[in-house]
Amino acid sequence: MITYNDIYEALRKERYSDQLQNLGKKFVQEVAAYLKEKRAISEKSQDMFSDAISKTKKQFENAVSMFKELMLRRKKKLLNLAFVAAETGISKRDYENMLNFEKEVFDKIMKGLEEGDKNLTNLLNGQEQEEKKKNKLITFLQDTAEFLSLDGEKLGPFKKGEIANLPVEIANILVGDNKAEAVNDN
Repeated sequence: MITYNDIYEALRKERYSDQLQNLGKKFVQEVAAYLKEKRAISEKSQDMFSDAISKTKKQFENAVSMFKELMLRRKKKLLNLAFVAAETGISKRDYENMLNFEKEVFDKIMKGLEEGDKNLTNLLNGQEQEEKKKNKLITFLQDTAEFLSLDGEKLGPFKKGEIANLPVEIANILVGDNKAEAVNDN
């Protein structure tokens, strides 16, 4: 079982070290159990002026703020590690000190940084990013009654010659059925 001093000590170590500290696999679950227990004690209204209850309430409040600060410091270190790892590679020790959810966040950050670097390289090499167009501008060749989009949204009715900016899938169906034609966006 974790104690108030354990949370304080974890925060102290995290404050004064540049590296992520090893908290143990079940640290967050143990803190959650500790906070739940302290909250239950502090919410007892038998004797609101009892020194023990007021002390427990203060410990609970301090433990919550210490845990928040601890997680904030770890997030900052995680972001810094991701930045360094994107440029140089990661230290095995730091990755092993991450909690499971931190490893997932780190991997997602790394994936995003790698994708950004790849896009930057493509732009520098003169290759345009392929952006998927979500909508397409079309002109109706005949009157078209109201219909439902793929999301169930009502579209139309449209008159002959009317221009509309519709989702690509629907625009392609209308063009394929000779009910509309694509407007060139050159």
